[in-house]
Formats: sequence, C-alpha cells, structure tokens
Amino acid sequence: MIVAANFKMNKTRKEVEEYTKVLDVVNFGNVNVSVFPPCSALISKDYIGVQNAYPAKNGAYTGEIGLEQIKEFSINKILIGHSERRHILKESQKFIVEKFEFYKNEGFEIYYCIGEPLEVRKKGIDEVIQYLKAQLVGIDLNYERLIIAYEPVWAIGTGVSASNEEIKETHKEIKKLANRPLLYGGSVKPENVKDILSIENVDGVLVGSASLDVSNFIKMIEIAKEVQKEK
Repeated sequence: MIVAANFKMNKTRKEVEEYTKVLDVVNFGNVNVSVFPPCSALISKDYIGVQNAYPAKNGAYTGEIGLEQIKEFSINKILIGHSERRHILKESQKFIVEKFEFYKNEGFEIYYCIGEPLEVRKKGIDEVIQYLKAQLVGIDLNYERLIIAYEPVWAIGTGVSASNEEIKETHKEIKKLANRPLLYGGSVKPENVKDILSIENVDGVLVGSASLDVSNFIKMIEIAKEVQKEK
C-alpha cells in the first residue's frame, strides 16, 4: 500500500521541516510513504521526492532544477506527467517521455501521472482508456520502479472525487495496460480514503490539498495500514 503527498506550490522549507518532524515519529508499518514538497523546500529524508525536474544533470536551463540539485538531498523519487504540468505548463508527451527516460536511467522511483478531463469522461470508459493510452505512449511500463497514479483531471482540487464505481472500472482497465502499482488521486481525504483504498486494483493514493495538514496525512497512513491488513 502506498500513500503519497503532493504539496504542489505550498509550504516553505521551514514548514516542511516542521511537518517531517511530526511524520518521523509515525510508524508507517508496511505502508510506503512519499512526500513531494516544492523544489525550494526540499530536505534530505528517505520519503521525500521531487515534483518536477529537467532531464539533465545541470546546464543552461533557467528556472529549472536537475539531477545535480536533486542529488544534493539524496532524493531518488520523482513525479512525472502530472496534469498540472501537462495542461497548465503545456508539457508535451514527447518531453514527458524524455524526463521519464532520463530519470529511469538514473534509477529513480517514478510516480507517473495519467488522467482525463471531464469532456472525455462524459464520453464513457472506452474514450477514457483511449485518452489514457496516449499518455502511456513511449513509457517503459516494465520499469521496475514505476508507480502509476490515475488522477482524473476533473477531480483534482475540486473536492469531488470520482465515484467508487468509476475508480474500480478505470483501475481495472489500466491494470490490463500496465501491471504496476496503481494509485488513485483526486480529492482524496480522510473521509473517503478507506473506501478508495478498499477498491480492487487500488494500490494506494496520491493526496493533494488534504495532505498539507500533517494530522490529516497521518490519519490516512493509519487507515491505509488497517485496509492493508483487511485486503
């Protein structure tokens, strides 16, 4: 079971340090925990990952961070393909694949995000899967450190999660495409995380705004430990 937190553009380094002091005393049990703070707030912890990075060690890429900066913190986890990078920052599939290949070759644990917008979801599951397939083009689905996160774009930050039936149906189809650990993300919170984690083919969650409060995040880790015992 995996429980991951994506802070997005929230929290300072001081706030992340305070957050992790609380998290460090928690017994994760068999739950794999990851936390992705903004790049200006990176610290050295086994469970810390980076939200984004350029596919290069260093160089003339103004405003970016690369392998050299990440390795300073002994980080080996990265988020790639998040819908906010795709839709707001206009990252192409070609560029996303370049990132994937670079950090795969560096042995990183890659949390690879896929998800459809509302207009695709309204067309039904077949259209959703075709859309998601396009986001898997060029990705090595046999990479041993690949974790896939399904995050419907229309459920991210809206407070509206996909229904349990939608999650079940979509995860079942994604598993046919890639037999890798598969997370759900999209308005996950303590109130719904048990139901989501109990769904077949859900191997964990990627949590956004609800993870900003460390007590909420710890609740979700504890719930994941309980669900894992029951599964």
